Amino acid sequence: MALLSGLTPVLLALLCLVVGFLLLRSQETSKTTSRKDSKDKERPWVDQDLQDDSETTTAGGGGEDDDWADPAEEEDLAHVPYAPPRYSEESMLQRSTDFYRLMNQRRSVRFLSPEPVPRDVIDRVIHTAGTAPSGAHTEPWTFVVVSDPETKHRIRLIVEEEEEVNYRQRMGDKWVQDLARLRTNWIKEYLDVAPYLILIFKQTYGILPNGKKKTHYYNEISVSISCGILLAALQNVGLVTVTSTPLNCGPQLRLLLNRPANEKLLMLLPVGYPAADATVPDLKRKKVEDIMVHV
Repeated sequence: MALLSGLTPVLLALLCLVVGFLLLRSQETSKTTSRKDSKDKERPWVDQDLQDDSETTTAGGGGEDDDWADPAEEEDLAHVPYAPPRYSEESMLQRSTDFYRLMNQRRSVRFLSPEPVPRDVIDRVIHTAGTAPSGAHTEPWTFVVVSDPETKHRIRLIVEEEEEVNYRQRMGDKWVQDLARLRTNWIKEYLDVAPYLILIFKQTYGILPNGKKKTHYYNEISVSISCGILLAALQNVGLVTVTSTPLNCGPQLRLLLNRPANEKLLMLLPVGYPAADATVPDLKRKKVEDIMVHV
C-alpha cells in the first residue's frame, strides 16, 4: 500500500501529460483543417474532369493488375525513312510570316452565323487535329461532332444550368470580375446557333479489343495539343470558335452523348462562320520579346 501511495502522484502526473499531449494534437489538427478549408475556399473552383490523372490510370493504379495490358506483349514498331520538305531560308521566313499573320487574325468569337458549313471541311480539320503528338502514341482523344438541333439545345440547357451556378457560387468574385470586361456570362446562345458543336474528350485510358486497359500517358497534355492544332486548322479554313471548358458539365454531357466512363470532357467548341454583326474585344497580344527567352 505504501508503495502504491508513493506511485500515485507519479501516475497522476503521467496521466496529465498524456491528456495534455492529446489535447494539443487535437488543437493542431483543428487548426490545420481550418487553414486547409480556408485555402480551399480561396482557390478557384476546378472541375475534376479537367484535372490530369495520367499517374492514377497507369497499370495497377486503377484496379486489378489483370485489367491492364502488358506493354511487353505489344509488337515492335518498324522504323522507316523520314525526309520532309526542306525550304530555303527566304522561303522559311516567308512561310512563317504568312502563318503568323493568319493565326494573328484568330479571335474567340461568341457571335456565330447559323449558315451551314460543309461536313467534309469539319471532317478534314478534325483529321488534322488527330496528327498531334501524344504520349507513347496513344492518341487519347475523341472528337464528338454534334449538328442535330435538339441535341445541341440539350447541351445548351446542361451548360447554362451549371454555368449559372459557376458564375454565382463556384468561380469566386475575382474570376467573375476578370471576365466582366469580356462581357461573358452563363448565357450561351451560340450553342444553339452554331452549325456544329465539337466536344473534345480525353481518354484517361484505352480499352483494347480484348477488354484490357491501356495506359494513356499525359492524356491531358496530348489532347490539349490536338486542340491547339484544331484551332489552327479552323482558322486556316475561315471558321471561328470560342474555346469553352464548361465546368461540372462533363458527366451529364458524357451521358447525353453516350460516351464511355474512360472519357472525360476537356473542351467544347461551337464552330461556324462569324455572324454578320459579330464583335470581339479589342485585345492586344504580347510582343515576341515578352513571351520568348533566348539562352
